[in-house]
Amino acid sequence: MQHPNVDIGTYGIWTGALDAVPSSLARECAAEIEELGFGALWIPETVFREPFVHSAFLLEATSSMVVATGIVNRYGRDPLTCNAAMQTLNEAYPGRFLLGLGVSHGHLVSGIRKQDWSKPYSGMVEYLDRMQEALFFAPMGDPPAQMVLAALGPKMLRLAAERTAGAHPYFVPPEHTAIARETMGPEPLLAVEQMVVLDTDPTTARATARANMAIYLGLPNYANNLLRLGFTEADVADGGSDRLVDAIVAWGTMDDALARVQAHVDAGADHVCVQVLGADQLHLPRTEWRELAAALGLV
Repeated sequence: MQHPNVDIGTYGIWTGALDAVPSSLARECAAEIEELGFGALWIPETVFREPFVHSAFLLEATSSMVVATGIVNRYGRDPLTCNAAMQTLNEAYPGRFLLGLGVSHGHLVSGIRKQDWSKPYSGMVEYLDRMQEALFFAPMGDPPAQMVLAALGPKMLRLAAERTAGAHPYFVPPEHTAIARETMGPEPLLAVEQMVVLDTDPTTARATARANMAIYLGLPNYANNLLRLGFTEADVADGGSDRLVDAIVAWGTMDDALARVQAHVDAGADHVCVQVLGADQLHLPRTEWRELAAALGLV
């Protein structure tokens, strides 16, 4: 295991919206998120910006906050290149870049990248082996570079604990956080994503939640994880049952959102990165980030 040495604090922001705005605005938002007191800013990789380049200009726009990838798709670059990118950012911004690495999803790998997604777990083991063996002769950073794995099931959670600093579960309720902590043990970093809708009307709040959940419910990784947690096929079908929506998305008042964040912490999370949802996944919730920071006592 990599002994976790990156300081991401207890609270962070997870957002894909910075991919959809000009880079100048993305840098401005990152600087504000840092000023608000969040310990980390998590960004994804899909079909928008290249995540290491994106991380670099967000790190340059900030001075202390960690930028984390949630997640880099391992199929997007070979292990030597991935390691070199991680080491380069870690040396340039010591202790401020956290590589979140994952196997992504079949539609993004076989459908868009035209690569073989048939062995995601064993392929990840081999990928980590090759990253560990990769040649890199440029200056190294201090502290050493850190990574976490996108992990949901027990095998990937154990791999995260054994080979990296920890895990970054996404689209999970606090019940999964408790399972993840028990599976990994007390030491590895557990950084959990939590979706939030700040709307007290059940009809509109759940509609917003379902609009953002739709793509994930169609992905086997997430659907199978929900079934392991005791949800049924009926819960996952047709946009998600109210029971499932309420478990995955904390909707209601700010106090409701804070209670869900605290539930993850109580279940064993070291860090909770909050994804504030709007009408679509590219909603830029700057007002809500400010309100969240104030409610958490960060500012």
